[in-house]
Amino acid sequence: MTRQHLLIFFVIFCFVSNDFINGSHFRGGIISWRPLNSTPSGSTARILLHQRYFFDRMATYFNPYPSRCTEAFVTGESPIPVIGTMDCLANCPTSTYSPISIAVNTTDCNTLTILSSWGGERYDPVILPLTTVITIGYTGNAWLGALYNDTNGWWAVVNRLNLALRPDGYINSSPVTTTLPVVLYSINVQIVHTIQMADNDGTDILQCRRANSNSLGNFNQVDECEANIYYACAVQIEDYYNSAATNPMSSVPIQFLFYGYIPSNTACSQRPQIIGDRPNRACIGVPIGIQLNETVIVQTYCPGQTIVDFITSSPLGMMHSPIIQTGAFLYTMTLTWTPIANQAGPQGFCAGAVDNSNLQSDPWCITYLVDYTSPDLIRPTVVQGSASPVGTVFANQSMFSIQATSLVGRPTRNGTNVCFNDAATNNTVFCYDAGYSANVIYTGYTIVIITNYTWTPGAFYYITMDSGFASGSVFCHAESTPIRDKTFWTFNIWNPAVSSTTTTTTTPFTTATVTTKPTSTTSINTLLTTTGIVITTTIPMTTNATTPTTTSTTTAAPTTPGPTISAATTESTVAMVYPQDFEDACKQTVAIMTTVSLVTFMPIHALIMYAAMNRFANQFNPVKIDAKTRHKLRMKRIRH
Repeated sequence: MTRQHLLIFFVIFCFVSNDFINGSHFRGGIISWRPLNSTPSGSTARILLHQRYFFDRMATYFNPYPSRCTEAFVTGESPIPVIGTMDCLANCPTSTYSPISIAVNTTDCNTLTILSSWGGERYDPVILPLTTVITIGYTGNAWLGALYNDTNGWWAVVNRLNLALRPDGYINSSPVTTTLPVVLYSINVQIVHTIQMADNDGTDILQCRRANSNSLGNFNQVDECEANIYYACAVQIEDYYNSAATNPMSSVPIQFLFYGYIPSNTACSQRPQIIGDRPNRACIGVPIGIQLNETVIVQTYCPGQTIVDFITSSPLGMMHSPIIQTGAFLYTMTLTWTPIANQAGPQGFCAGAVDNSNLQSDPWCITYLVDYTSPDLIRPTVVQGSASPVGTVFANQSMFSIQATSLVGRPTRNGTNVCFNDAATNNTVFCYDAGYSANVIYTGYTIVIITNYTWTPGAFYYITMDSGFASGSVFCHAESTPIRDKTFWTFNIWNPAVSSTTTTTTTPFTTATVTTKPTSTTSINTLLTTTGIVITTTIPMTTNATTPTTTSTTTAAPTTPGPTISAATTESTVAMVYPQDFEDACKQTVAIMTTVSLVTFMPIHALIMYAAMNRFANQFNPVKIDAKTRHKLRMKRIRH
């Protein structure tokens, strides 16, 4: 299974960058790998090697090329015209590895002058002996000329490929990661930058360190960065079998650029932000061969602040629509992608929106799990089924449950909410954070929500759920889609004040037969809600009579008979129920047993789990975590 992790580090920019336009072309890269079959068979293994690199779209290196990168290159998956190979750099006699071209196919074209990057990736299947424990990499000497130190210097993107069997008997997979080629931040401002990473081997422990040039002090045994990099960030992501392991099983490089700038006097005081549809760091299951459509939504905050470009890092074959303004401060870009078989497993996408003052949003990165399906929440129906309750419920209703299409678990992110909303005002009544709240319980295919709220009689409500409210059980826990539809899961509260015990005389339909539907016994009655409360329908009758009639659905049954026209009337049955009938039905034995089953057996199971989750909730509640941190700091100051 894949585990998803985050590397978070602090950076304070205290320099002013020059323009990125220069003769040198390298912008960073990533190398990773995975076995096509993790179960060993024979003395060799088939490995899929993945390379991703970024170059300067406008570099003079590409002058011989007929035209520079455009979105048409992405659609055609055109190769980037670079020459070089990914070579074996250390311990080469253990393997039969041969150099592989670094001519990646186009995935991203960022045309804005200040960014000007040309990104691509490639996959190469190779067969290597299980004795392989080598260091491979792509090295060169054309880092961009605007680096603070070592202008136009050397680079080294270095990966450790180790096919020795893991302690559990399987072939290891390296971690995977993704990044924007260039990240823009204002100088003299402390920022927190997050790198997303995942691993196919779900129990592995991932750690990060700065790449270094001490060949004796790192696992790869070669210089991992060549240059003394200030603007460029060079990181190695390494996976360990468990917490006791001292040596990593593989080492994955990730190199990208920071660009420090001074905002103009006319720039908005707030950078644009990507706000959806999916949250940052989402994990989404996608099948092979089925087209995916994803919308990236950006919000601006000042009049005149417009989005002029996206800098992206995309899987091979993903297309990007033009930027469309959809509101006064909203802009969208649509992604279209049909994954192929050799992209099975985690695939990363990152985007950063850039406005007309060169302010860039925080990077927005999501992981697509190709060949995996995210769990879907099953739409509730009026009969007993995938969710409970629906229809009319009592004001003290405290247990709600909904089923998914596959096994589900708690989301990996705090801030993943389920919310109850007032349908009349569209106001949110309350929310629970499924990331840690003990009020939300996950058991098998079912999610149970325990509320402690007294509902308003006669009111109507609907439930909404954030992306990932139902999270899968494999890899980085593929997420359910967000539920914003106000009609998806609705219920209303029974109002006893509407029920009448008085008798009102009316003129009924001609020769009509009045019936009521009983509560269900053993077979499903499609006229019942999940609470056992009767749903009624009225079937219009046919008559040739001209006698005026009046009906009411809020009065008791009629007490005066109406005239009958025998020859000119077609008899029909009208299925109706009155408030008094509803009260009588609830007194029946079957209704009582249905209520007992719902109120007794399900709460016992849920309350036991509720108690067990309290400890979990206290441990991961961000408010309590902050309080504990502050307490530790106070105690530390007292001791010193």
